[in-house]
Amino acid sequence: MRVALGHDYLTQRGGAERVVQVMAHAYPDAPVYTTLYDPDGTFPEVGSLDVRPSRLNGISALRRHHRLAMPVLAPVVSRMKIDAEVLLVSSSGWAHGMQSTGRKIVYCHAPARWLYQRDRYLGAPEKQASGLGAHLRRDLAAGALAVLGSGLRRWDREAAHSADRYLVNSTVVREAVRTAYGIEADVLPPPPALLPAGEESPVAGIEPGFVLCVARLLPYKNVDVVLAAVEQVPGVRLVVVGEGPERAALTDRAARSGRVHIAGRVTDAELRWLYRSCAALATASYEDYGLAPLEAAAFGRPACTLRDGGFLDTVVDGRTGIFFDRPEPDSVAAGLERLLASVWDADMIRDHARSFSAERFIGRIRDVVGQEHALSG
Repeated sequence: MRVALGHDYLTQRGGAERVVQVMAHAYPDAPVYTTLYDPDGTFPEVGSLDVRPSRLNGISALRRHHRLAMPVLAPVVSRMKIDAEVLLVSSSGWAHGMQSTGRKIVYCHAPARWLYQRDRYLGAPEKQASGLGAHLRRDLAAGALAVLGSGLRRWDREAAHSADRYLVNSTVVREAVRTAYGIEADVLPPPPALLPAGEESPVAGIEPGFVLCVARLLPYKNVDVVLAAVEQVPGVRLVVVGEGPERAALTDRAARSGRVHIAGRVTDAELRWLYRSCAALATASYEDYGLAPLEAAAFGRPACTLRDGGFLDTVVDGRTGIFFDRPEPDSVAAGLERLLASVWDADMIRDHARSFSAERFIGRIRDVVGQEHALSG
């Protein structure tokens, strides 16, 4: 059976890119088709895969800032016809438009945010990182959406309905897919990609016992809200892992706080050490799938998260973490105080993470691919 994989763009380090790696474990010989590939921007393990980017990859500016490619991505993706008996696509808005000579399965992380959650995708202007470059990129993306939005929505719906099978990562995304496309999808939660088994490396200058926040440093991730909350809780230290346009502003604020360390991008070995050494994870963003709390749970650490979105699928209130109700400093601070004052059963938390195992995910993916392959005969 000839299986190929597809993904929007391999230019970042996030949960969707982790899922592509798990899919590649299921099908190690499968080529991975994508629009853009930046080896320095994504996980180094991707370098061991057979990555086949589109012609757009020859433009270095697009590899660094994929939003700039928005006006041409739909026609480029539509021309990507993949020779495979089954094409398994990881998509949050573009790759589901790839064509296949055989069956096509879409694993949807979320319907296109730039079409259905525009403000969340772009970020509010007042929350943009300082500097002309960040504002210019936002303005260009906003302008492109204003001009191309209606046409892209038509293309997006047609792309979604070109799939033979639709899978989603959470109940929240299942509802979003139903609303956007009228498609009934099956929920298959992805596993925590970073597990305790593996190398660990201490991060210099950090002592154990801190609160950890793992997120891309983008406006909608609300890392600034977590930072402000920590400042309200005496004695609590915060370590932030992630890269993005808000890093400079957050670093300046962290320097004034004295209890916040912006670690930026770290290796997997360093991230394992941080998960194991933290007291808890904290995150205040709305997520389609709550991946970071599962990764923390694999290390037996509880999470303090927003009572919304994908966290409702991956956090059990009072057993593996605590919810707060609003992405505001006071609400987050109150949640942190409750969490840090509670006693947690690390074994119970680890058992919860194991119920989202990679083996379960891979087994289900192989079942679905096998079913679709049988239908192609």
